[in-house]
Amino acid sequence: MDRFTAVERALRKSAPHALLETVRDALIGQYTACSVDLLMADYAMTILQPVNALPHTAAPVAVHTSPAGRAFGAQEPHIEPGPHGAPATVHLPVSVRGDRIGILSVRLPADACDTAVVRELGDVAEVLGHEIVVAERDTDLYLQARRADRLTLAAEMQWQLLPGRSCSRPEYDIGAQLEPAYAIHGDNFDWSTSADQLTLTVTNGMGEGIEAALLTNLAVNALRNARRAGLSLSDQACLADQAVYGHYQGAVHLSTLLLCFDLATGETQIIDAGSPRMWRVRGGKAEPIELDGQLPLGMSEDTPYAVERFRVEPGDRLLFVSDGVYDVASPTGERYSERALTRAMTSTRLLPPSQVPRAVLHELSGHRGPIDADDDAMIVCMDWRGRP
Repeated sequence: MDRFTAVERALRKSAPHALLETVRDALIGQYTACSVDLLMADYAMTILQPVNALPHTAAPVAVHTSPAGRAFGAQEPHIEPGPHGAPATVHLPVSVRGDRIGILSVRLPADACDTAVVRELGDVAEVLGHEIVVAERDTDLYLQARRADRLTLAAEMQWQLLPGRSCSRPEYDIGAQLEPAYAIHGDNFDWSTSADQLTLTVTNGMGEGIEAALLTNLAVNALRNARRAGLSLSDQACLADQAVYGHYQGAVHLSTLLLCFDLATGETQIIDAGSPRMWRVRGGKAEPIELDGQLPLGMSEDTPYAVERFRVEPGDRLLFVSDGVYDVASPTGERYSERALTRAMTSTRLLPPSQVPRAVLHELSGHRGPIDADDDAMIVCMDWRGRP
């Protein structure tokens, strides 16, 4: 048995809470590693937090100013040489189908750190990512390591509802982020892919706290229920609308944008139910996409929803922005204008989608200043490559 297979087998047999200890023992035994650490990205995507027993005893690592953060941002291994032949540290991205989870840092003797070893360790980190996703069904250890502060109950409910924060396939890349990460209200995003289609929904619910989280949970699960039953996009919207109206009788509603992309052609079905705004960056130019607005979900009984047609071209970038972005005011009362948003989208055009939401939200926080956010801010970014 080769050493990579031995490490992979050990991880697959590991207890859910013991993945770090398992990979550490395996890499020390098989690759002569001096030390092994696992860092998890926090909900705000600003720090990498060591996985260890609570309470956290080790200091977090900044995403933007550290060697581990460099590997996390680029999603490529980064080697941190040791002084004068001392052991080197290899920082390896831990991700699952484009969803960035954290970093595996492996300290190796300098003479053991060659290209083949780094490549094998990258494969180990990928296997570890898959095992963490499976293990999270049975242990809270890795979810606890993702939080730098206590989540509100509403935020806990919302984060558990999300599919991830990024996703990658040959046809597209998606990145998304919610702020404030530890006290979010009713905004949500969801996606699901099949062999031929990508379904994406972006939701902006009414209210605050638990009530907003309950409303969003009802709507998102109604949309998932309809989607998994194989219903059309318009029927998905109708079923979710009936579920929300049936429970709240029109007292509250959700603004929702539903999209279904044909992966082979780029043909897209869209329903704008009082949606978050949609922008397109094509050829370096950012512009809003005007859609036919329909009633939000749950506002009226038995609302019919009509599908619009749209087409994405290879090289297009789509951004979906909640009102918590374009309605943010500065300390002097100045709104974050469409011009400022356009400038932010243009300035981030060279970043991958997984990094765009964080970059735009960082600029937004600078505009808001020291004032606490009074609404969720949500950004979803998708790069479309299409199918060859």
